[in-house]
Amino acid sequence: MADNTRFSTAIMDSYNKGLLTVIPDIKCRSPKEGDLLRGRNPIDVAKSLVQCGAPVVSVVTDSKDFEGSLKLLRNVVNAVSVPVLRKDFITTVDELKYTAEHGASAVLLICAYLDEKQLSHLYETALSMGLEPLVEVHTDAEMNMAKQVGAGFIAINNRNIVELERDNGGPELTLSLSASASKDVVLISASGISTRGEAASLASAGVHGILVGTTLWLADDICKMYASLQVESR
Repeated sequence: MADNTRFSTAIMDSYNKGLLTVIPDIKCRSPKEGDLLRGRNPIDVAKSLVQCGAPVVSVVTDSKDFEGSLKLLRNVVNAVSVPVLRKDFITTVDELKYTAEHGASAVLLICAYLDEKQLSHLYETALSMGLEPLVEVHTDAEMNMAKQVGAGFIAINNRNIVELERDNGGPELTLSLSASASKDVVLISASGISTRGEAASLASAGVHGILVGTTLWLADDICKMYASLQVESR
């Protein structure tokens, strides 16, 4: 059963011990790469990754394009002892309620799918429910939106989620956008990260964690790939 530690606190605890936090993404399918499970059980993989040192876990619950579900979220929450993030296209308060009811510690709010008023409302509502909002940005304008709502926990998606991350974006976007992030923000770089060198460059730029999904799932040994991305924090 996932504990009650704040998601960002678990990230910073790992970071402050000297390691860039790697957040594994439990994702059944990629619109770009197709089936990611290849016969593997996502619950078993989630447990293995925690045993390999993951201090948090992310779960993609979108069913249409990523073949996730709230059931998957609940099963992961019940199987691991670390905070769990729900990743989906959240646009309503009811979806926040379902997120809390299924045991998530944190929830992703994607600026590309919300205007500033919606983002602010969902952000404050999530907090009132005990959910920690992770605000995802991809552009300067979205970074400004995140700042306007007072987001203290931000993910820079290196790929364009509106295109379902079929583009070839990489860490260079985080390296560009991170300069405009507030200094007290817990900053995550998400998607398009595939090598230890890229992880190291992000750590050098002051990023606190990286969220990695497809790269892990395409590896023959997921835990070995996970370990390879654990570099020293700045």
